[in-house]
Amino acid sequence: MIEQTIYNYLSVRAPFPVYMEVPEGGGTPPFAVIEKTGGGVIDGVIFSATLAIQSYGATLLEAAQANEVIKALMAGAIELSAVARARLNSDYNFTDTTKKQYRYQAVFDIIHY
Repeated sequence: MIEQTIYNYLSVRAPFPVYMEVPEGGGTPPFAVIEKTGGGVIDGVIFSATLAIQSYGATLLEAAQANEVIKALMAGAIELSAVARARLNSDYNFTDTTKKQYRYQAVFDIIHY
């Protein structure tokens, strides 16, 4: 499961917590949340996935800095034996104005086994 693979990879490398969902109570920034937004199968043995990684911060600058950390770490995800490609699709300010939580989102297209 690619979510678990990326979660394990980022959890030991990121200088802040990485979760699969926002912690109860909203969490204490900075932190990141991994979400799979799509995927598919190529020839039955190679898989594709789209992962959105949201970086939260106490300020917009902190969220942007956390996003840069995630992008740099994901550039190295190719070192994982299960990952054939991890390409940044896009990243942008994704602040949740209803909850007043600063966050950025980086979307990655991943090819994996």
